[in-house]
Amino acid sequence: MIRLAALILALLAAPVLASDQVTSGAGALLRGLDKVSGQTEDFRVGNGETAEIYGLDVALGDCRYPVENPTGDAFAYLTIWEHGQRQAIFDGWMIASSPALSALDHSRYDVWVIRCMTP
Repeated sequence: MIRLAALILALLAAPVLASDQVTSGAGALLRGLDKVSGQTEDFRVGNGETAEIYGLDVALGDCRYPVENPTGDAFAYLTIWEHGQRQAIFDGWMIASSPALSALDHSRYDVWVIRCMTP
């Protein structure tokens, strides 16, 4: 139900967002959370690279941001799987300003996008 509402909102906002130009950053700043220990840590990941964030492997496909407002928002394409496993537990775009729209669903760990790395 929530995903359906998010999809409808995204479709309604598409004409507004389509006019904004975006560009790719060199990578992304991600934040990881271990829900058991409460520990958070920030990680820098370059486009096309994979980082180990706690017990997860996180691959960054691309990180995009608005040309007119580089600090305004970030959209990162992430593939996340548990360390040593083959099947992805998350594969899609994550939005820094709305992490709940497309979030990782894991019992112990959480990962979200902070911003793109810009020149």
